[in-house]
Amino acid sequence: MAILVTGGTGFIGSHTVVELTGANEDLVIVDNLSNSKECVLDRLEQITGKRPKFYKADLLDKDECEKIFKENDIESVIHFAGFKAVGESVAKPMMYYHNNLMGTLNLCELMSKYGAKKIVFSSSATVYGLPKSVPISEDFPLSTTNPYGETKLMIERILADICVSDPEWSVAILRYFNPIGAHPSGLIGEDPRGIPNNLLPYVSKVAAGKLECLSVFGNDYDTPDGTGVRDYIHVVDLAKAHLCALKYAREHKGIDYFNVGTGTGYSVLEIVKAYEEASGKKVNYKIAPRRPGDIGECYANPEKAYKMLGWKAEKNIKDMCVDLARWQEMNPDGYTD
Repeated sequence: MAILVTGGTGFIGSHTVVELTGANEDLVIVDNLSNSKECVLDRLEQITGKRPKFYKADLLDKDECEKIFKENDIESVIHFAGFKAVGESVAKPMMYYHNNLMGTLNLCELMSKYGAKKIVFSSSATVYGLPKSVPISEDFPLSTTNPYGETKLMIERILADICVSDPEWSVAILRYFNPIGAHPSGLIGEDPRGIPNNLLPYVSKVAAGKLECLSVFGNDYDTPDGTGVRDYIHVVDLAKAHLCALKYAREHKGIDYFNVGTGTGYSVLEIVKAYEEASGKKVNYKIAPRRPGDIGECYANPEKAYKMLGWKAEKNIKDMCVDLARWQEMNPDGYTD
């Protein structure tokens, strides 16, 4: 009985594969390598001593993916695969809706056909839209501000409807906050294409001299230093949450939702200072106007995950920045084949 990990060579997927392998789980990776590289498999083998079974395939190609279900006894799925850049989703909404929704529908049809009705889904705190208060709990109203977030929310609703139609399904939805860091080995980490969309990869590139300056969008929020506050979680902690969620899905029918964050917010300038201390390098930044739609604070209430999954974030902001700095130092140009 195997776990199918879609998008398993990506940033979060690869770290989760390390944890699954360490837990002696039998797993199969499927990835189309549109936002990752096949050399990640070599790195995973270096870390774990075991090379994961891999298929290069696209979830949009249902026939190709059916071969995976025919050739392997798939018991459950951890679903990471999908386009994930907010800005790109605004520029190319049809591409995002087609890829993320159709890929998931194809996957769910195959899961149903082959009796693999347990899934952990990679969702996002973007489904909370612009929350009016913090910390954010799972019962907050749901809304989105961009097509990427809308695809996450729509997939959540699709999975909920599937559970209504077939009570044999087990679904655990993980709503991530801001994953950062890298594996302590420095062998796997985040390797964004082009200009990074997220704060920490951008900070690390500025510190390394790859980018000139960080723009800090707004310094007049009602926060301790005026800059935006977010909940950053170490990617290894996030990966471990998937094992807890998988265990939960194996033991419970129906659907449930869990925030995956630390419950602590850090400002942009706190992040900059922490990374400078971790790397020993200066991060040049400038204050820029607020971006439309940005909010001052966004952080999780993670109590439900602790109570129901037995999961709690263990690493602090220093751990996150030290591991990210190591990844950047060891891989200045990201993954190279």
